[in-house]
Amino acid sequence: MATVRKTITLTDAQDSWIKAQIDSGLYTNDSECIRDLIRREQEHRHSLEAIRAALIAGENSGEPRPFDVEAFKQGMMSRHA
Repeated sequence: MATVRKTITLTDAQDSWIKAQIDSGLYTNDSECIRDLIRREQEHRHSLEAIRAALIAGENSGEPRPFDVEAFKQGMMSRHA
């Protein structure tokens, strides 16, 4: 995978936080820490998109029906018994 060199500007507090993460042994350098933060943000956004899609699908699925607890229990028992 190709890499791109970037120059970024951080506040003193952000720089101190990254240094603390490195000092604690979580990361070996600034780049590793920042790449991990980017990966986590990408995963977070992907999860949010999946939740939004599920909510939209639910809204588009029609009128709500009352929840039948007994039918739910029977379904769970038949699937997991």
